[in-house]
Amino acid sequence: MKNKKALVFAGVIVLIIGLLISCTSAKDVGTTRVPGQPYDLVILATSDLHGNIIGYSYEDNKESNNNGMARVYTYVQEERKENPNLLLIDGGDTIQGTIMTDDLYNKRPEEKHPVMEAMNYMGYDVMTLGNHEFNWGIQTMKAIMKQAKFPVLAANVKDKKGNYVTGLGHTIIKRDGVKIAIIGVVTPNVPIWDGGKEGIEEHTYEAASVAVAREIDKIGNKADIIVVTAHMGLYAEFDEEGGSDSAQKILDDNPEVDVLQVGHYHVVLNQKQGRTVIGGTRNAGRDVAKFVLTLDDENKILNSTVEVIEMKDVNPDEGLRNLPLIKEAHEKTISYVQGGVDKDGKKGPPLGITTARFQPENEIRGIPEGKLRDTAVMDLINHIQLTNSGADVSAAALFKDTSDLPEGDINYGNIFDIYKFDNTLYRVTITGTELKNYMEWSASCYNQWTEGDINISFDPDYPGYLYDMFAGVEYEIDLSQPKGNRIKNIMFNGEPLRGDQELKLAVNNYRYSSALKSQKLVAGSKEWESSNSIRDMIVAYFAENSPATPFVDNNWKIINVDLSEGDPRRAEIIALINEGKLEPPYKKSYNLADYETLVNSAK
Repeated sequence: MKNKKALVFAGVIVLIIGLLISCTSAKDVGTTRVPGQPYDLVILATSDLHGNIIGYSYEDNKESNNNGMARVYTYVQEERKENPNLLLIDGGDTIQGTIMTDDLYNKRPEEKHPVMEAMNYMGYDVMTLGNHEFNWGIQTMKAIMKQAKFPVLAANVKDKKGNYVTGLGHTIIKRDGVKIAIIGVVTPNVPIWDGGKEGIEEHTYEAASVAVAREIDKIGNKADIIVVTAHMGLYAEFDEEGGSDSAQKILDDNPEVDVLQVGHYHVVLNQKQGRTVIGGTRNAGRDVAKFVLTLDDENKILNSTVEVIEMKDVNPDEGLRNLPLIKEAHEKTISYVQGGVDKDGKKGPPLGITTARFQPENEIRGIPEGKLRDTAVMDLINHIQLTNSGADVSAAALFKDTSDLPEGDINYGNIFDIYKFDNTLYRVTITGTELKNYMEWSASCYNQWTEGDINISFDPDYPGYLYDMFAGVEYEIDLSQPKGNRIKNIMFNGEPLRGDQELKLAVNNYRYSSALKSQKLVAGSKEWESSNSIRDMIVAYFAENSPATPFVDNNWKIINVDLSEGDPRRAEIIALINEGKLEPPYKKSYNLADYETLVNSAK
């Protein structure tokens, strides 16, 4: 009897110990604090990983040397040696962005997802949704997020019953006696881009600052540190007056925030505003933001810093890359890209054939010719959009400055390279005045040319994917003029375009929502939407038209720009750029007035 009691007692003790262990974070390895000495709480933050696990460009079929979750994990492990109780957080746009994610796994949410497998393996503590998590609808997003072994946050997205879309708006994590509350918010502009997709319009998307304030009230005195991870830029993207999509507005309205992570814009940000440290990283795992909060024994902040660490030349972690699911997904993607594997796993012929390259060589390293003149890549995309929509005019963007189609066999990676997003095609009726306004909005991506500039440059506040080129009309862009007054001599069917003339415009769903409607450029609504993606249309074009020969109709050109092409000083500056001795003048043109300074700086 005594033995039985002893066994029961021992079992109870084991059960209690097990419960205690299960209530403790698996990443909390015991205190590393020394009483009476300042303690450094370290938070590592990633954002906009965009499905890049391996550090591999599937469209180019080659390894990278500066990005990918495997490189991030190598860095995280090194940091954990010094700070075993650090926090690892992610700011969203994580499951979308590669051929692996978009074409093989996000369309099969019932399968194990390689990105979630990688995040679990890396030991993430929390993730916030980004807008691209919604691209395949609410149920797909939820199915994939259920695979996470950590909380997923979205404090400003709720269903009709008022429930958080992921079940949580914030979480509290304890490390070394410090209680850290993490609040996650996503840009409320999700319906602008993904309205109409499953479940999107059945949810509300609250202003970020309002949602953060509510979560802070709920947290009360339960936490020592307040961290906000906001999938948005510091400044508003659309709501400039209300600031519903502004991380700066979060800070203005919530001074209690100690750490603010921003994302979405793919730009490096490391600054301090008052007591708050702010950090942001580029995309695809190119950087990690490192926040360090120095605390006293009462967990009061004595000092705080943020730095953004590049992953360039960091060796990728082979353990992560060789996880069975990730290795299988990687090999499957390469096979899919190179051979067009069908549903039965059979490798087929190339998707098509070209007779020549579709892009010209850049004259100046880093300055894309594809945005300086009409090219076969853009004429191809716009031709396909016009053919499939029956529209009069088409608009499309060169999403990547280096996008090209090579001579010879075309595979899926090549198609993805020139059209990386899974957009559908819309047709909408517009007037000549609306078309000109849209074209002026697009031409705002350029900087104004000034006398002596040796090149055309681009406004860094306008990401390249916002610049559309148009087909079906002829036009000129006068870069000697300021923004809003650059589009000249628009011709349609050989006649000057009238302001009251009605046209059918073909444009992708993203541009329709994020520019035509949000910027109030067009009054009309879409009257037709394709059932397949534009990328599918490109695939079909090559299936029907191979071998395909590049064609350029030169329907637009830049005017009133004298680049002094015969000046030997210009040739010397360009040679220094192309040799890597001067940085490419992408954001600001080099000017002949600075010739001596530029040449001397290159020595």
